[in-house]
Amino acid sequence: MSPSDLERGVGALKTFQTRVNALLADLENSAAGNTKVAAQAVPRTSLSGTNAPFAEADGLFSQYNRVHEALVQLSRSLGDQIESLSIGVHAADVGFDNVEEDVRRRYAEIQARIDRDLAAERDKQTVKPEQPTTNDKSGEW
Repeated sequence: MSPSDLERGVGALKTFQTRVNALLADLENSAAGNTKVAAQAVPRTSLSGTNAPFAEADGLFSQYNRVHEALVQLSRSLGDQIESLSIGVHAADVGFDNVEEDVRRRYAEIQARIDRDLAAERDKQTVKPEQPTTNDKSGEW
């Protein structure tokens, strides 16, 4: 590998980092930004009166909240992934040991949150087998 190859690689990383930073800024400033998505909640009373029995409205409200929560999570996760990539590209450019301590800490926090979110999602998707009960008459567990 020649020095010119390395310079082109660093140049490509810097270009990529600029694009990633612009993407992150666009995302956060758009209607899809984490804070803006989180603020778009609909109260139950907007679908029917307070304590008015309306099963369809309750079902719609429940599904709306489920989807809204998923969108908020997706928006936050996407922002975290983009920020993590940006920090990673910067670290590749200057060397991880040359990255400021607060940036390294931020990177570690983002990675921990991403790992936690992935583990939680895997737990949701894992079907747990039924546990035997002690009042089973067969005597087997």
